[in-house]
Amino acid sequence: MEKRILGRNGLEVSALGLGCMGMTGVYGKPVDKSEMIKLIRDAYELGITHFDTAEAYGPFANELLVGEALQPIRDKVTIATKFGFDIDQDTGERRGGTNSRPDHIKAVADAALKRLGTDHIDLFYQHRVDRNVPIEDVAGVVKDLIAAGKVKHFGMSEAGIETIRRAHAVQPVAAVQSEYSLFWREPEMELLPLLEELGIGFVPFSPLGAGFLTGQITADTTFEAGDFRNVVPRFSPAARKANLALVDVVKAIADRKAATPAKVALAWLLAQKPWIVPIPGTTKLHRLEENAGSTSLVLTAEDLAEIDTKLSTIEVQGERLPEAVLKMTGH
Repeated sequence: MEKRILGRNGLEVSALGLGCMGMTGVYGKPVDKSEMIKLIRDAYELGITHFDTAEAYGPFANELLVGEALQPIRDKVTIATKFGFDIDQDTGERRGGTNSRPDHIKAVADAALKRLGTDHIDLFYQHRVDRNVPIEDVAGVVKDLIAAGKVKHFGMSEAGIETIRRAHAVQPVAAVQSEYSLFWREPEMELLPLLEELGIGFVPFSPLGAGFLTGQITADTTFEAGDFRNVVPRFSPAARKANLALVDVVKAIADRKAATPAKVALAWLLAQKPWIVPIPGTTKLHRLEENAGSTSLVLTAEDLAEIDTKLSTIEVQGERLPEAVLKMTGH
């Protein structure tokens, strides 16, 4: 698999990463740990060398899983994890809201290093902006962690344009992580131009629209209890029914290319900019193999133009996240 560079300080990663969040819940019941350890190692065999986790996933369970899975190949991969929520590092208690106070960031970094079983974090994201702490202070703490060798690169997740610019002035940001896919294209308006200007990489999460762009979800699909899509407006039955028009466009391209809708959706993202590294998640080997195959699927200029033209007539129905979660983004 080809490599891509995130940020001007040269963080090299595989063109496609692996989002590990769903391996310990979120889309329903957690999957068997030994199966997920094998899947993470299978991803490496397929050429994937960038793995994304966070303290908040679990909390802590996901970092522990990723750390154990990657231990035998730690020097051959990059690990991204995150700070920024108010979580007790000893008990895992969620105290609600954000917490990017300097002392807390340092405590999260030390605890994450232990959970991951490593001496450094390759990419340390602020998971959500804390409006009670100046972003210059946050960037400054990460800069100190980089100087101490505990962190290699600084990232931001779901941050606003001016906040990214201010943070970058203190400590260069290697990557910004936000949602981006054929199902959600808002980053094209302001975020992508900013990242190009500043030389920051982009790591889209939910690049398959939380599974919608695979073509496997219909208006009648029932999600199991505990699946977060049950509370996401764009996954209501009525919204899904309307949004299937978008999937039909992707399917038509996929049929013509002898590919799957998922491969087309990921190939489309990879074709947008050479510094975009999607991180689709999965708990199934065949999906992992399918996703990895997207890196060799070539979409022509005509294919890309056709997708843009046809999608311009379709208005996606429903918000991408519940209202309370959306309020934590874009600051």
